[in-house]
Amino acid sequence: MKSSTITRVVFLGAAAIIGIIALQTYWVLSTWNINEEEFNQKAHLALYNVARSLSELSGTALPTRNVIRQRTSNYYVVNIADEIDTHNLEYFLQREMEALALHIDFEYAVFDCHTDEMVYGNYCSYTPERKKDIAYSQFPKYSEFTYYFGVKFPTRSGYLFSKMQLSIVLSLILLVTVVFFAYSMFVILRQKQLSEMQKDFINNMTHEFKTPISSIKISTDMFLRHPLIQSDARLRQYASIISEQNLRLNNQVESVLQLALIERGNVALNLEPVALHELLEEAVASVRMPVEEQGGQIRTNFAPESLVIHADRLHLSNIVHSLLDNAIKYCRAAPDITLRTTREPHQICLTIADRGIGIPPAHQARIFEKFYRVPTGNVHNVKGFGLGLFYVRSICRKHGWRLRLDSAEGRGTDVQVCIPT
Repeated sequence: MKSSTITRVVFLGAAAIIGIIALQTYWVLSTWNINEEEFNQKAHLALYNVARSLSELSGTALPTRNVIRQRTSNYYVVNIADEIDTHNLEYFLQREMEALALHIDFEYAVFDCHTDEMVYGNYCSYTPERKKDIAYSQFPKYSEFTYYFGVKFPTRSGYLFSKMQLSIVLSLILLVTVVFFAYSMFVILRQKQLSEMQKDFINNMTHEFKTPISSIKISTDMFLRHPLIQSDARLRQYASIISEQNLRLNNQVESVLQLALIERGNVALNLEPVALHELLEEAVASVRMPVEEQGGQIRTNFAPESLVIHADRLHLSNIVHSLLDNAIKYCRAAPDITLRTTREPHQICLTIADRGIGIPPAHQARIFEKFYRVPTGNVHNVKGFGLGLFYVRSICRKHGWRLRLDSAEGRGTDVQVCIPT
């Protein structure tokens, strides 16, 4: 994965997470405010009804204004025009709380104007077993009223949180998501770093291989030209083996270097007019001998007219040789290969067909992936890195060509390159 792609993924993911967190925070705060406003309204209404019931019981009128004052978020004072009976007060408080479905613990105190103190009343709980753990509150006085009582809701915050269970659960899920995203980004960046280190190591290693490979080639050529080597068949054979294996090693190193260039997007195409049939004939001539040595055959079926395309000659030649190499390697006993060219409306098509072992349908979707190799069953003589078809696809994409694959297990494989004209 490219660094720019990872940067975009991290940036867009972070932006999405920030947006979700902002929306979740807004939703949680809005839910809290709504529940808080609903609680305050119910508390005011319940306390006003208590004050009215006490006034009706005593035969006095309620004050015209400022009946209820909210001193803190959970402390209210209620103005009454007469002395208060604590037994009636507790009854009315419980009744009004029940009527409004305000199921919350509360405690109350009554102001005694004779002693100028708040006289604690009681702690009323919907879970009586908790009362033994409750530390009773101190009720501050309120100098503006003469006859009044105070009510506190010590579990107000817990009550509001209990009304927000869904919001809290979703917030926890979001938190887990954010942590997972952060961990995933850490893993991706770490893997990217390790991948870059691995690529740099491979590139450096392959470049270092070039010098000894060149030295071996020069030395081998000198051996092969020496009269003593030419006169000794056994030494000439060994020198030829060294030369062939050195060439094979050089080709493998070049494949790795080409792969590095493709991944970095540094492949520069040198487009020029290329006589397609001439290039194909050269490729066929280079593989005809090994094909015939295996008892196989390679045929050509070219379009009647000469076909000239604009392409990078070197990369096009590599594509053809890579496809021919696969056709030779993945055969049953004797290779049977056909090269075909056709001119179609707005395009020229090159097809390399073989009658080899074919590709099972389960593997066809991944056949052009880097390093991917199809299991070959009992065929054990197939060697390679799984880079050939990845290189073919990359170069075709670079040219803007379309690549088609038609294969069936046991029938063979047709690979078609369509070149726009």
